[in-house]
Amino acid sequence: MATPDQKSPNVLLQNLCCRILGKGEADVAQQFQYAVRVIGSNFAPTVERDEFLVAEKIKKEFVRQRREADGALFSELHRKLQSQGVLKNRWSILYLLLSLSEDPRKQSSKISSYPSLFAQALPRDAHSTPYYYARPQSLPLNYQDRSVPSAQNTANLASSGIGSMGMYSLNGPTPTPQQFVPGQPYQTPMGDALRQQLGTRLAWTLATGQQPTLQNATSKPIPNPVARGVPRTRREGDTSGSVEITETSLVRDLLYVFQGIDGKSIKMCSSENCYKVDSKVALSKSLKDTTGRLAELGWLHNKVRKYTDQRSLDRAFGLVGQSFCAALHQELKEYYRLLSVLHSQLQVEDDQGVNLGLETSLTLRRLLVWTYDPKIRLKTLAALVDHCQGRKGGELASAVHAYTKTGDPYMRALVQHILGLVSHPILNFLYRWIYDGELEDTYHEFFVASDPTVKTDRLWHDKYTLRKSMIPSFITMDQSRKVLLIGKSINFLHQVCHDQTPTARMMAITETPESPKDAADLFSDLETAFQSKIDAAYFETSKYLLDVLNKNYNLLEHVQAMRRYLLLGQGDFIRHLMDLLKPELVRPATTLYQHNLTGILETAVRATNAQFDNPEILKRLDVRLLEVSPGDTGWDVFSLDYHVDGPIATVFTRECMSHYLRVFNFLWRAKRMEYILTDIWKGHMCNAKLLKSLPELSGVLHQCHVLASEMVHFIHQMQYYITFEVLECSWDELWNKVQQAQDLDHIIAAHEVFLDTIISRCLLDGESRALLDQLRAVFDQIIEFQNAQEAMYRAALEELQRRLQFDERKKQREVEGEWGVTAEEEAEENKRVLEFQESIPKMCSQLRILTHFYQNIVQQFLVLLTTSTDESLRFLSFRLDFNEHYKAREPKLRMSLGARGRRILQV
Repeated sequence: MATPDQKSPNVLLQNLCCRILGKGEADVAQQFQYAVRVIGSNFAPTVERDEFLVAEKIKKEFVRQRREADGALFSELHRKLQSQGVLKNRWSILYLLLSLSEDPRKQSSKISSYPSLFAQALPRDAHSTPYYYARPQSLPLNYQDRSVPSAQNTANLASSGIGSMGMYSLNGPTPTPQQFVPGQPYQTPMGDALRQQLGTRLAWTLATGQQPTLQNATSKPIPNPVARGVPRTRREGDTSGSVEITETSLVRDLLYVFQGIDGKSIKMCSSENCYKVDSKVALSKSLKDTTGRLAELGWLHNKVRKYTDQRSLDRAFGLVGQSFCAALHQELKEYYRLLSVLHSQLQVEDDQGVNLGLETSLTLRRLLVWTYDPKIRLKTLAALVDHCQGRKGGELASAVHAYTKTGDPYMRALVQHILGLVSHPILNFLYRWIYDGELEDTYHEFFVASDPTVKTDRLWHDKYTLRKSMIPSFITMDQSRKVLLIGKSINFLHQVCHDQTPTARMMAITETPESPKDAADLFSDLETAFQSKIDAAYFETSKYLLDVLNKNYNLLEHVQAMRRYLLLGQGDFIRHLMDLLKPELVRPATTLYQHNLTGILETAVRATNAQFDNPEILKRLDVRLLEVSPGDTGWDVFSLDYHVDGPIATVFTRECMSHYLRVFNFLWRAKRMEYILTDIWKGHMCNAKLLKSLPELSGVLHQCHVLASEMVHFIHQMQYYITFEVLECSWDELWNKVQQAQDLDHIIAAHEVFLDTIISRCLLDGESRALLDQLRAVFDQIIEFQNAQEAMYRAALEELQRRLQFDERKKQREVEGEWGVTAEEEAEENKRVLEFQESIPKMCSQLRILTHFYQNIVQQFLVLLTTSTDESLRFLSFRLDFNEHYKAREPKLRMSLGARGRRILQV
């Protein structure tokens, strides 16, 4: 009874080798090791289907030989073998047995025994199988989709190099033709051709687990030329100039063409930009087509090689471009390894004389199979070369990344490997920028650009910008914006805030960032790994920067100071300042002195709640005199100013301060109108009793009261709109955004939106020019009314004073016992009174004209408001004309607010 060891597959295979060769175990050791490696391989693409076909073929052979019982026994044994699962590659074993069972008499009567056949199939040197050298570990291809041998198989195949094969395979590597060493002296001539053919087929079977030639749907091998009776050396015509050429010569020429070198009969045609067979060589159409398909590999090689040769020496191509060239060189290196194996195989065959009229392992058809995968890879590289022409830096990385969006897993794996190498410099730039704030981009490849001519005060706004054309397509715009902000924040802290805190401490990290060796993995996982790195650096750096600005430079207090002083938010201070400045500001603008106004400002600060503000804020508050025009008074040129410098000047830029100045002038003028109308009202209250003795003035005083009331209503509604609907609402939005800001850009953007909003809603933008002109005309009419009323009060008070003096003299004389007045004095007094009474109609006429102009201007202002696109301005028109006084006078105002809104939308 046999022991378990004798029944193991290894023992059975060793016994089979001994029986075929007729030698002992020690003599067949090398052949046994080679057979174990071949049978243990898993290179067959469709094992289950091929095993079934071979088994069916064996059964048919039994039936053909009328051995049905043996066929049934084979079926039972095959079923048991499948159920045990001892052998993994049963297809190879079955095909080997089928090949060995063929009747040698059908092939040639000269083949005497199987030992010589098997000796030819199994090489004496177990390490003679050609293979690709292992790729360096520093440059992994990472082809996860390719079939990878198990760890056990890899260990078994490591010595022979089979484990590293498969660089240019599709569903498993396509092995190179195996050189065989005959077990006995090689015999020529043609008598032993069939023995060579059968030995080659058996060697191919053991080496690949596949049939030696291309297969069709029925898995029948294509007959070789010798079997068909077609000589391998053929004469191409009998006419003069005909050239005799062999298939081996074509193969040798093609191997040179694959490297971009012209062969003897295949040369580059410059006019057609392709490799063509020499016109003197007459080949059949099928051979020409096959040669042309193979020669395309040389054209693709030349295209890639030309690009790398030109760009490798171009320093301006940058680090990303050089990495791309290095990736192309790496792929060409693997391609050259395949060609070197094919060349060595052809050389060995020439040395041993295999190609002398016999079938060789290197044929055109086999060359098509072996170069199928390299051709796909070179086509991909050539397409990349075309697409990347004229690109560099991040733009080049985007062009490579575009080719990863393919459904072919092998092409995608190739492009992702190249993308990983190309992305190394970009990742280097990125890490140096986000962790150190350094930008060493000599050839302008990174998507962050720096302008060295920009001064420090404009560092945040102008020095660093995004170079959008260089943003890789696998990095989003939001990620690139965060990358820009991270490095910009670090440089802002160092150069503007003079904060030299180390970056690690600034970002609350203790470990240095990892080296960018995992570029392919990092960029392939943009939603997690890369995004998390960017987000962590962004949040920590921005938070630290805002803390420095708020704690060391009082940014939020400065924002509030702008609201209190330049936007007139500190009411008691503004009112007291106006009271103190009135004597100065009524004078001509040319007679004002800034130091006097500065002293008045300090007095107003000390007399109001402004004195409790931060001294850092108060010392920045100052007075400014605007450019003087002819006829201007102090009210026209006076303005408050706020000095900003250092880091806070980044938020309050010159443009922002000019906007604040415009808004202050508008608010100051509106406040002055309110101040004037308050004085007018106080004048009415004070003079109403005094002028009762002048009954002829009652009509004029009534007219003044009515006009003043209209003006007070208008100014109060405008002040309410400006103060509450514009300033307070906008300020509340600004303050909420500032409190929730994640970086300095958010604060700057919120502040600019705030200024733009109040400028547009205060009618200071270009679109509201007509409204502002009408509003200023209303303000001018208020000033005219003040002047007219003051002139009337002066005249009335003078008249009242003279009448009182006249009555006093009259009473004094009567007390003294004299006549009160003489006839002449009485006549003179009556004449003066008459003149005053005659001047009253003139005053009334002046007031009527003033009222008419004022109402016309307000009416036009209301019409403009109703046609505004701003809903709040349209409702302001409703409040200004609450009693529909102007609506009754102007038909344009009779349209409802809803109809106006629909009309505006239609326009």
